[in-house]
Amino acid sequence: MNNILEVKDLVVDYGIIKAIKGINLFVEEGSIVAILGANGAGKTTTIRTINGIVKAKSGTIHFNGEDITNKTPYKLAAKGIIQSPEGRLILKGLTVEDNLLVGAYSLKPEKIEGKRVGVRSIRNELLKEVYSTFPILYERRKQQASTLSGGEQQMLAIGRALMGKPKLLLLDEPSLGLAPMIVQEIFQVIQKLKQRGNTILIVEQNAFQTLKIADYVYVLELGKVKTEGKAKDLLQDNQLVEAYLGKQK
Repeated sequence: MNNILEVKDLVVDYGIIKAIKGINLFVEEGSIVAILGANGAGKTTTIRTINGIVKAKSGTIHFNGEDITNKTPYKLAAKGIIQSPEGRLILKGLTVEDNLLVGAYSLKPEKIEGKRVGVRSIRNELLKEVYSTFPILYERRKQQASTLSGGEQQMLAIGRALMGKPKLLLLDEPSLGLAPMIVQEIFQVIQKLKQRGNTILIVEQNAFQTLKIADYVYVLELGKVKTEGKAKDLLQDNQLVEAYLGKQK
């Protein structure tokens, strides 16, 4: 398969502070690639730079062969780079379904098997898929989104991202603040999304759960790639896991 995303020699500064110091990473189409590391390693800065929220000082980001370095988030969303953000950012005052529909704002009519399909039809099909993936959201669809539990809000955030029909799904700390049982459920869903053909770049602090579902992993330390490799290989490297990812609980 081809690399859908290529990040080369990426440098990001916050004033005099170098947050990202020339990293390289690649995401193969149809895979789950993870960025791991401790707090302050540069994980979230990397994904936000890919998404256009943070601007790169130097280096390049290519998506499907196109240079997208420092393009605005809404233009990247139109190209299929959709993020489920850290902290979920659920829209208060809207129902669950209204939150999901907000995620479909960048959809455009398509030609499918030679026939023109309108945005409404595409949106309705995506809504069915999201409700199939997260049945609890269907049950809560008319409920105020702010009344959902933390785990349900995370499902809603991922579902909202899926409504944008992502070619590359960016997940920023999807397990943050969730109970262990809910964390397992979220990671099971992420694995199912890959099986359905989604390409996923995930930033996480929960190293062990992430290593179980990822294909390839980059471990960041102070803005640099400290190590990288196939997830199954890194999971067997006890010294590396303890040094950079923390002891297993």
